[in-house]
Amino acid sequence: MNKPLIFWSIQAAKQASCVDRIIVSTENEEIASVASALGADVPFMRPKELATDNTSGVAPVLHAISQLPDFNWLLLLQPTSPLRSAEDIDGIWHFCQERGASSVASVCEVGTHPYWMYHCNANQCLEPFIKGRPDVKRRQDLPPAYALNGALYLVRTDWFLEQKRFIGPETLGYIMPPERSVDLDTPQDWRWIEFLIEQENY
Repeated sequence: MNKPLIFWSIQAAKQASCVDRIIVSTENEEIASVASALGADVPFMRPKELATDNTSGVAPVLHAISQLPDFNWLLLLQPTSPLRSAEDIDGIWHFCQERGASSVASVCEVGTHPYWMYHCNANQCLEPFIKGRPDVKRRQDLPPAYALNGALYLVRTDWFLEQKRFIGPETLGYIMPPERSVDLDTPQDWRWIEFLIEQENY
């Protein structure tokens, strides 16, 4: 990838019809400069104490809201999901409005079903991770299972300020395809994302 990682999130947000303003929260002057050059707003710098490895994902968002309190909706776009598209952004917005939801998070179908997961006991014997699971032999007979993909979190601001979290009992799942759900956590993820971007000629 010959573009900064944040480029892909800003580009998708700029192309989405439902986004009114793109705000980047960072403590890094270089990232702030790059974000501004790409067309995003950096109206404040994130406090350094909210930019550590131990900082929760909620704390920087609460800080951003305190700096810009006049927005009714918030869409979190983490730069570690560079394959999400403008269509995904508009899709989650329309899905949320159609369902009258206060909170929606993007998910994708899991590659390994939890019914087929195990943990090792003290004797290294395999025990089902889900107790009392049905004995399903064929993959096509498994019920659908989804995991958060980290690409999109859409919340009503007042709901978020009350809950102090993105996922609550009433949060809806917006289903995205696996090919746009890659979350960059490891060097292997980086190489896979580079390959996908090169193949799709982003």
